[in-house]
Amino acid sequence: MNLVDPIGDMLTRIRNGQMRSLKKIKIPFSNFRFKILEVLKKEGYIIDFYLEEDKNKTKSILLVLKYFEGQPVIKEIKRVSKPGRRVYSRAVSIPKIRNGLGVSILSTSKGVMSDSEAIKNNLGGEIICRVF
Repeated sequence: MNLVDPIGDMLTRIRNGQMRSLKKIKIPFSNFRFKILEVLKKEGYIIDFYLEEDKNKTKSILLVLKYFEGQPVIKEIKRVSKPGRRVYSRAVSIPKIRNGLGVSILSTSKGVMSDSEAIKNNLGGEIICRVF
């Protein structure tokens, strides 16, 4: 399966899984997706994720979604930088999501990190997605 936007596909799988109130969803493995999920876990938007390998040696990620009082913790997850239009930002001009209540996930020269971590390290980069 060849995807044009694998990150957009992952975010859509998360959105669809939460609309159906699923506890776990399966996502095809890539290192970049794995790093984005590490940031989501560190920020408290998901419970956990595990690496799985099936009989055909195909790797996938099993993602455990997080809910609070029956409602999904992630209210909005949206792709910012797309394959047709990349969006970059300097450390001083990283936009705040809902007055600091949300998180932007950035791909910087030092790896994938949240907006607060990028500002603390004075790093800019590509804004991958925003989560609230």
